[in-house]
Amino acid sequence: MKKVSYKKYVQMQLIDLDKIVLSALHLFMENKLPKLKLPYKKPLVVGSGNAAATGRVIFEDRDAVFADEGTYQKKLKTVKDIDGIVLVSASGAKHAPIIAEWSKKHKKHVTLITNTPHAEAEKYLDKAHRYDLFVFPKQTEPYTYNTSTYMGMILGHTHENPKKIHDFILKKVKPLVTGKNFKKYNAFYLIVPKEFDAMREFFLTKFDELFGPMLNGRVFTLEQTKHAKTVVPSDKELFISFGEENKTFGKHRLNIPLPKNADYGALMAIGYYTIGQIQKQHPPYFKRNIVGYTKKASKLFKSEIKPIVD
Repeated sequence: MKKVSYKKYVQMQLIDLDKIVLSALHLFMENKLPKLKLPYKKPLVVGSGNAAATGRVIFEDRDAVFADEGTYQKKLKTVKDIDGIVLVSASGAKHAPIIAEWSKKHKKHVTLITNTPHAEAEKYLDKAHRYDLFVFPKQTEPYTYNTSTYMGMILGHTHENPKKIHDFILKKVKPLVTGKNFKKYNAFYLIVPKEFDAMREFFLTKFDELFGPMLNGRVFTLEQTKHAKTVVPSDKELFISFGEENKTFGKHRLNIPLPKNADYGALMAIGYYTIGQIQKQHPPYFKRNIVGYTKKASKLFKSEIKPIVD
């Protein structure tokens, strides 16, 4: 039997984003999600990458201050009425324990929202209140996908029904996207409803992670699109709108519905599912490169980062 290299083995195990979305929704159907109830009037919400974007979604209706690992100290020093620190971190590691320890030294109460039981940052929590720690379920996924992790947190905020989202994808979305020839396009313009502007960052990040410079991804609301975003046209760009029909922009269009009363969780799941279909029809850029990337990232963060995360 021919021996398979580690890189080839990992590539064989990697699952496309659309399937990960459906399995994440199954996970949420089978596991009760914590409900995010926090007493803070003006929290400092800290996260990196998609964790920071998740924090902005969860606290979009609150007078919150947002920061990342490079700005939290300055924000805490300059904004005097911050009454607590909320750390959003799937791993509860990397920068999270450093931020938690620093916050505790400055006598600020810390809440950790994570997917990792007994995370490194947990030792700096009071553990005296219900709102000190929220641990959400997660599934095994390729590194950077972060589908079950942050989607679970968002559903914990919006209280949407994961089964309804799952069934809507299979009945309404799957027939539209599986019948589309995405191979014809090297650029994709996603249009999201204006009330979900914070989801734009999630979709842009996913294009960066899966396609890098190989495919161009742009994400705007319909109102933002009116402002000189389409000056230079391309026959290779597909305009994909979610929840509202695009009758104006782009030569090539795909309109994807959202469920009635959809919130951030439904848009995230449907958007990721659609990006997963694009991934399936183009060369496996992510699968070819994730092993080499995680080796470099492990050195950068001085801890082992695996291509597939449990």
